[in-house]
Amino acid sequence: MKRIVLILCLLLPTLLHAQDDGPRLTVDFPEDEAIPGQPLSLRLTVLVPTFMPKPPVWPGFEMPNLQVRLPERSTTPISERIEGETWSGITRNYRLSPMVPGRFDLPPQEVTVTWRDASGADSVTVLTTDAISFSGVVPDGAQDLDPFIAASDLTLTQEIAGDPAAMDAGSSFTRTVTAELKGLAPMFLPGLQHPAPVTGLAAYPDAPVLIEADERGRVSGTRSETVTFVAEGGGSGQLPGLTLRWFDLDDRTVKTAEVEAIDVAISGPPARAADPGWNRRLTIAAVTGVLVLGLAAWLGRRLAPKLRAGLARRRARVLASEAYAWRQLRQVLNAGGPAGLRQALDTWAARVDGADPRRDPEVRQALLSLGAAEYRGAGSPSTRPTALAALDRALRAARRRRRNPRRARGLPPLNPSG
Repeated sequence: MKRIVLILCLLLPTLLHAQDDGPRLTVDFPEDEAIPGQPLSLRLTVLVPTFMPKPPVWPGFEMPNLQVRLPERSTTPISERIEGETWSGITRNYRLSPMVPGRFDLPPQEVTVTWRDASGADSVTVLTTDAISFSGVVPDGAQDLDPFIAASDLTLTQEIAGDPAAMDAGSSFTRTVTAELKGLAPMFLPGLQHPAPVTGLAAYPDAPVLIEADERGRVSGTRSETVTFVAEGGGSGQLPGLTLRWFDLDDRTVKTAEVEAIDVAISGPPARAADPGWNRRLTIAAVTGVLVLGLAAWLGRRLAPKLRAGLARRRARVLASEAYAWRQLRQVLNAGGPAGLRQALDTWAARVDGADPRRDPEVRQALLSLGAAEYRGAGSPSTRPTALAALDRALRAARRRRRNPRRARGLPPLNPSG
């Protein structure tokens, strides 16, 4: 017994060390506050005592009002010395940017690691981070900014293509406003152009164009918005200037970027207002059309099975009719050969009311002649066409007699004698 206890005491440190020789996860998150739009650095490091045949499956850290970015070369291999042994690993860097002020609580996240264990087999281990909390904080003096924008630099420029002060009906011009900024992604900027109504002028905005750049972890970019204005009738007015207040991260002060207003003048008579009665009639017609289409779709769903079943029954009746069998028989005869003739003739005869037409004397004689033509010697001239023509005449005559038996018997004399 003492020997067993001694062996366990000797092996216990080795066993405990073996339990520690699995993958390890380190979370480095040095700061827990950021100005909205500015990034916080988060680094996850995975180490294994051997190597990883597959890259780890990293978490995404997605949540509302949080921008998660992976900078250039965000994932890199590393190695560390642990207890005299070289461990290999991978580190991943995240940039977490709160988009609004407030507290953010990220729940524990899983990192799945595939590594080669001591036995030489691939093993899968799931490591879990602790919960991570941080805040978006508005600096002093910038609490009244709405929306809140913080950058190292921000400028507004505009370009006008056309002459808005000398327009005629049908002419147009474009206004392009561009915001260029540093230290902030352009997605944090609000819409730049909100055209006020000008008499006789219609606005057609294009989709905003956002261009973003990331140079060594420093974000910059532009947001451009283009609106095309078309003159529809005489009038005048002014497109207002644009103002954007923002917080300068370098000077720690609130600054203003702006562009000037634009005067608009359109010569000619004012555009005629749309007839409200026409608009009302158009609306009624559109609603009526939608209701009719909806009713048709509903009826189609309800009646479609019945219609399909009715069509199937009708097709079955046609295929089982005497007229269809007769057409099939005529096609065989017109093909000029006896192939399939017996089957087609039997099918038609089975659907004829009354006596079997194959027992008709003319039909029987025509069939005998056709058989004789088929079995005539190879050196004899072929009489098949003549026999087929005779059979065709006999069959048509037999069908007429059965479809109109009174006519087949002949009409009575006009002046019968006593």
